[in-house]
Order: sequence, then C-alpha cells, then structure tokens
Amino acid sequence: MSDLVVSGLTVEYPSGDYVVRPLDSFDLTARDGSLVLLLGPSGCGKTTLLSCLGAMLTPAAGRIRHGETEVTGLSGKALTHYRRHGVGIVFQAFNLLSSLDATENVMVPMRAADVPRKEARARALGLLDEVGLRDRAHHKPGDLSGGQQQRVAIARALALDPPLVLADEPTAHLDYVQVEGVLRIIRRLARPGRVVIVSTHDERMLPLADQVVEMAPKEVPVPAGPKQVQLAAGELLFAQGDPADMVYVVDAGAVELFREAPDGGEVAVRVMRAGEYFGEMGPLFHLPRSASARALEPTALTALSVQEFRARSKGHGFGAAPPA
Repeated sequence: MSDLVVSGLTVEYPSGDYVVRPLDSFDLTARDGSLVLLLGPSGCGKTTLLSCLGAMLTPAAGRIRHGETEVTGLSGKALTHYRRHGVGIVFQAFNLLSSLDATENVMVPMRAADVPRKEARARALGLLDEVGLRDRAHHKPGDLSGGQQQRVAIARALALDPPLVLADEPTAHLDYVQVEGVLRIIRRLARPGRVVIVSTHDERMLPLADQVVEMAPKEVPVPAGPKQVQLAAGELLFAQGDPADMVYVVDAGAVELFREAPDGGEVAVRVMRAGEYFGEMGPLFHLPRSASARALEPTALTALSVQEFRARSKGHGFGAAPPA
C-alpha cells in the first residue's frame, strides 16, 4: 500500500520580529487510491502543505512519507527524481506556456526527463484524449477556454504517471459549466497506486472526496461564566501559536506579552497591568495566538468568552490591548 503519511509537520518563517507557523505539528494519513480535500480559508496552510508534499518547501520539523519514499529525507538527485516522477502538480492559474500548443505543453515534463520526443508526443496525445481534448491538441492556451486550459494542466501533471497528484484550487477560475467536467476528471485520477490531494474552497467537490481535512481553526468550547485565573511569577498563560479561546482582563499584577524571534530569542510586545485586557484578536477572528503571555509577578486575571467580552466591553472602558 502506497499510503501518504504526514506526521508532526511544522513550517515557520519570520515575519518582522516574530515567527509565523502556517503548519504546526500537522498530521495526515491519506490511503492509497484516495481523493483528499483540504478545506479552509486563505492563510490556513493548505498551499503550504501542498508545497511541502511537492518537495518545493522544506519544513522546519516533521516527516512526509509516501509508500517507501521518505520525502523529507531526500536530497540531490533523489530529490530531483521525486519532483519529476513522484509528484504531479495542477496549478490554480494553469501555468501553461503560451507559445506552445496543448500537446507541447503536456510534453514539457517528459522532455525535461529525457523521454524521446516521439514517445513523449504519443503519450501527450493519449493524455489529452483521456481529458477530452484530443480535438484541441494543436491549439495554444490563448485559443482554449479556462476549463480546457485546466484539462491541459491536468494532463501535464500526469505526464510521468506520478503516484501523487496535487491540485491547488483547480476550479478557482472556472465557471459552473467548466467546473463539472474538471471535477469528473479529478475524481477519476484517484485510483490504486495514486493519491490525489486537492486544496479548495469549492464545496461542490465534497461529495467526490474519500477524505475531507478541515484546516480552518476550530471553535474551542468555553465554560459558562467568567473564570478566575491565578498565575505565579514567571508562569506562562498561553504560548504563541496556541489555539485562542478566551480574552483576559488583568485584575492584579502584570503580564508580559512577547513573540518568538527567528533566532530563538524573545521580542517584547507590551506589559499589561490591572484594568487592561489582552488576547481578544485570536478568539474574535478564529486565529492562533500571535504572541505568548507570561506573568511578571503573582497575577490575578479574569478569563472571558467572546460573548462575555463583547457584553462587558460596551461602555466598560477597558484599557487598550495589542493583538495576542
């Protein structure tokens, strides 16, 4: 079985003076022959995950294994071979070469892999036939509709018969009529010996999927009524990247907000004192914590749900707070 297994995948990059993690200890198992949909809003890590699966982006931590191939351990010629033969990519914007016709566009990866021209042309024509475009084989992208261009892009992704196919928003630029044909083709791609991973906002694809991975932040249940929190000096309230569920009001003491720097150090954001609140941006907008919070001294806080925070903040005069 050539299952795709992702474990503990973490991707991070510096943004100003702090670190952003679009993927943090992400896990996924996709069974051989399955079509997996990645659902979620922009910025939730869907394209980042596809980039890691395609070996275009190196994660900070974690492993990717497809069948017997340890993708995250590849380098040199083995990495090049994987990118050419192990994975096929369908781009959102098609990325066809405008100067080449449909057949020549499908031939590009095969020629790069030193497949003889005659053999490459024969396979390209066969693939165009599979996606219903044999009669457009000699048309250039400018003479094709959006749906037809996407079919050419799918045929190109299959040129070297990869065991993993990745598609990034494949229906984003298509109208309703064009989408139907592309969806049928994508469903047929998933078969024994191949895994198909699709990043999408398009809920019309849901009935086609064998597995749906919701990558949007999930609501975290919160207890009814305000909760009192006591922290000792130096105790951490929450860490950067944690799920956000509560807004905090400092009743007594002081809390420092800080961010992790790319070099592993800390960057101070602000010190919150009695009467001030912080941490509202995460739960309000379903985002992870953008900073960490730690008590500078023995500190008492009130933890509020979003509903409680909104009710209290109307005319309450809370002290201003930075996002966290």
